[in-house]
Amino acid sequence: MDDKQSSDAAFEEVKVGGKCPFAGDTVGGAAGSEPQNDHWWPNRLEVELLHQNPREANPQDPDFDYAESFKKLDLEALKKDIKELLVSSVDWWPSDYGNYGPQMIRMAWHSAGTYRIADGRGGAGEAMQRFAPINSWWDNGNVDKSRRLLWPIKQKYGDAISWADLIVLTGNCSLEIMNFPTYGFAGGRIDAWEPDSLTYWGPESWYGKKIEDAPRGPFEGHPDQMVNRDLRWSGTNGEDDYDLEAPLAASNSNLIYVDPEGSAKKGIPEDSARDIRITFGRMAMNDEETVALIAGGHAFGKSHGMTPPDEIGYAPEGAPMESQGLGWHNPRGKGNAEDTMTNGIEGSWISNPTMWDNEYLENLFKYEWEQTRSPAGALQWQPVDKDARRTPDAHLEGVDHPLMMMTSDIALKVDPSYRKICERFLEDFDYFTEAFSKAWYKLTHRDMGPRARYLGSEVPEKEFMWQDPIPAVDFELVNADDVKHLKAKILDSGLTVSELAGTAWASASTFRTSDKRGGADGARIRLDPQKNWPVNNPSTLDKVLTTLAGIKNDFDGAQSGKKISQADLIVLAGCAAVEKAAKDAGVDIHVPFTPGRNDATDEQTDNQAFRWLEPVTDGFRNFHRSDINYNIAPERAFMDRAALLGLSAPEWTAIVGGLRVLDVNTEGHYKQHGVFTDKPGVLSNDFFLNLTSTDFEWKKVDEDGMEFTLDDRKSGETKFKATRCDLIFGANSQLRQLSEFYAQKGGQEKLVRDFVAAWNKVMMHDRFDVADKNSAAL
Repeated sequence: MDDKQSSDAAFEEVKVGGKCPFAGDTVGGAAGSEPQNDHWWPNRLEVELLHQNPREANPQDPDFDYAESFKKLDLEALKKDIKELLVSSVDWWPSDYGNYGPQMIRMAWHSAGTYRIADGRGGAGEAMQRFAPINSWWDNGNVDKSRRLLWPIKQKYGDAISWADLIVLTGNCSLEIMNFPTYGFAGGRIDAWEPDSLTYWGPESWYGKKIEDAPRGPFEGHPDQMVNRDLRWSGTNGEDDYDLEAPLAASNSNLIYVDPEGSAKKGIPEDSARDIRITFGRMAMNDEETVALIAGGHAFGKSHGMTPPDEIGYAPEGAPMESQGLGWHNPRGKGNAEDTMTNGIEGSWISNPTMWDNEYLENLFKYEWEQTRSPAGALQWQPVDKDARRTPDAHLEGVDHPLMMMTSDIALKVDPSYRKICERFLEDFDYFTEAFSKAWYKLTHRDMGPRARYLGSEVPEKEFMWQDPIPAVDFELVNADDVKHLKAKILDSGLTVSELAGTAWASASTFRTSDKRGGADGARIRLDPQKNWPVNNPSTLDKVLTTLAGIKNDFDGAQSGKKISQADLIVLAGCAAVEKAAKDAGVDIHVPFTPGRNDATDEQTDNQAFRWLEPVTDGFRNFHRSDINYNIAPERAFMDRAALLGLSAPEWTAIVGGLRVLDVNTEGHYKQHGVFTDKPGVLSNDFFLNLTSTDFEWKKVDEDGMEFTLDDRKSGETKFKATRCDLIFGANSQLRQLSEFYAQKGGQEKLVRDFVAAWNKVMMHDRFDVADKNSAAL
């Protein structure tokens, strides 16, 4: 079923058999129930998604500075309050074993665990766990209760602590009260104020199945409704081509990691191990970190599966009004405590669920395990030995139960690599403790970016490779006279505007607003793997970097204590090129440049981690790897990259129009596509003039509509070539208005000003050392 058929089918179901959710019997029974744009136009590019979390959605004052607010926080007093809460219990949601710690660890873990290395999205950074869809994923069942328990503390401390920081800090406090030594904690996460509608979480419907298979049941997202994996997985489990669609990380829709009952709910540990390795790898964890997290996390608490899933109410976003944002209502018994239903699996891995020890691994390897079913019907494992240790009931005095393992736990025992790591952890508990401590720290801080963004008294001194370290600047920076001198040297070097601007853009545009990785600082474009990425035109890049290195050496050699880093010089060269291109277009403008970057070394660069920053498709330079199959349209992937650069729709439009006439496309088949000008290297508005001209018509070159020509209507002569990433600025209604804006009278000068502003924004994204990113510009 294609998108249109799917949309039509969904509409027919609502029109014929659906009812308004709160009044009326037909689709017209209430305002707002009419089909929306995505029903009528399923292929429409939703450009408005670039403007998520706008200032208007934020109730805080415009000048509110969270970092300054956090610095005034009494962190010790806050931790004391959290720890007092953790060892209490309330009637509306009683704590297991009289300790909320284990469920709060799960809350923090699941907040951070959505992170994925492919595009840096997810993670704990903005507390997106508070909003749909994440707040209503099956894997987050009853996490809403954990946050509600924390509300009195958040209410007490107000803006001094964000929800994002509070969730992670509570996870740390939970570990600490159970005698686990955490590695550290950093504040600095800033809350979002609306849901994330841009992130692509997978191709399945809400239920994890194809749309035509999706059931209409109350327990939204239960794993019984998630057995269809065909839409995000390719190959056969155990085969070489078995893989998960990029950029996804979770094995199934509505999950954080993998299905605890095993791959496709079949209960096969070997298959589960393969899912674990791919999924945790996509979340930036190696094998040892993966085992440490699973074995460490399962050293606490229990799993809940006492009520059949078909009796459980809607997730938070579908819950009735009177529930006030709490979902998964359980009508059986007490509805909580010993009757709780969360993921369907029932029991604990250990006999002392509120104390840090090595019993999880001891039990896993000491006993043989057999498959059984939970009261809710979920597949799980229990010891074959009837004399094995037992675990106490979390609420009923004098009652105990058999130990429990999930299929994903047994996977650690049967996979050779995981087993070897487990055995080392069993032999050396101190080493295991340190490994889990570091892995937890990485899990909960991975999406924060460089250490310069970390706040608080508990930030560790040690800097890790996953934080992409860059040496501190220990030299005198260039001044305005130096910059003027260097610009003249650069423009007299024989390098073209295209080469200089293209190199600066390639260096800076690796930045991702999602996890704050990449960017021009560090000048990693001169190191492996970035210097060899096809998108960066390696041969041209080598020529530019060699020439700039000569200019740097001459400048440094003539100074006393003052020098310019390669990172700064690359950006400065791009600024000089843009100034020249604007002047050649008849507009004199100063392009801001702020020194202060430094150069990273090979030893400070995790080659494997940086490979994830390589673009598979990059509309900014009309690049696409033909060996990679992308399941979304090129223009949608292009907008996704614009979003990762933090660009608004006008900024995106201005940058693309400028880059095209500056001729920075990647060499190859699409080198000239979109360069709608006879004066490449001049910062004109020709891209928009030709795109919107009625003297020409666009024609498809290929049947799939991936390539086009601009032909003169009278002569039929081909004037220019284009890709979908070019024509979207004339085809999409919102982007066309912006294109026409830059093509109208006065558009030339306006384009130059807007291009320079957006250019400086991209160049400065990773300058976390500069509070006001315009104040220090030369």
